[in-house]
Amino acid sequence: MVRDNLTIVSEFILLGLSEVPEHQPLLFSLFLSMYLATVVGNLLIILAISSTLSLHTPMYFFIANLSCVDICFTSVTVPKMLLNIQTQSRSISYVGCLTQMYFLILFLELDNILLAMMAYDRFIAICHPLHYATTMSPKFCITSVTVALVITNIYPLIHTLLIDTLSFCASIRIHHVFCELYALLKLSCSDIHVNELVVYTLGSLLFVTPFFFISLSYTRIFSAILRLPSSQSKMKAFSTCSSHLAVVSLFYGTLFGVYLRPSSSYTVGDSVATVLYAVVAPMLNPFIYSLRNKDMKGALRGLFRWRQG
Repeated sequence: MVRDNLTIVSEFILLGLSEVPEHQPLLFSLFLSMYLATVVGNLLIILAISSTLSLHTPMYFFIANLSCVDICFTSVTVPKMLLNIQTQSRSISYVGCLTQMYFLILFLELDNILLAMMAYDRFIAICHPLHYATTMSPKFCITSVTVALVITNIYPLIHTLLIDTLSFCASIRIHHVFCELYALLKLSCSDIHVNELVVYTLGSLLFVTPFFFISLSYTRIFSAILRLPSSQSKMKAFSTCSSHLAVVSLFYGTLFGVYLRPSSSYTVGDSVATVLYAVVAPMLNPFIYSLRNKDMKGALRGLFRWRQG
């Protein structure tokens, strides 16, 4: 069909990480295992926090929200990947593709902002401990997450509307495991300068700004830790930030490598990096927070004892 000289497509073909038939059972088992680990691990984190009164603090409130977002993040992409592998069908409808892209960007933004909120929480706890209770009040925490939910819907909505105006007359084969923004832009034979302008303006505001906010917070945090009188105090203060730092490093390490350059330079290899932050990072986050946190370990042990009892 042609409308106003634009090609209208009804579906896309997701080529995945490999087109070799012998690789499909291995990929199915791998992604199914990672998805189950992500859902179970993050659900345990949420249940442990909600059932332990001592963890009803701002830091764990943000961790619980991050776990919820991570479950949604992987649920947007992995089930469709598994279905396509199982049915040996690589197609995804046009509407389904844009919907997937919308929620992928939405939950990516939420992850980004939640990590910035957690950095602010650690900054107040270490640099201004006397003001912690008043600054990080329950009202502030709930309001900040609510505002983040509203703001993070704007950016993916703009991209979805812009993508809907493009023509895909060259190919409908996406060299990716899901409908990722840059992969779609590379397929278009329309002028995508407006799309890229939105990426570099709003994208910088919504993605890079939280990263610089996190960097600034930790600069102040490390400065405060170094002024502590004893090595034991320094280690204790640093241990409260180590889990968050590990998650931040894992998240941004792959994110910036994919998005901080023109979409025209996007390669098939970038799909692997995208899988790292969209699938692997949400799976590892619960392990990072539970293995490096004594309070979380205790809450999880209490949760299992309660279940067994």
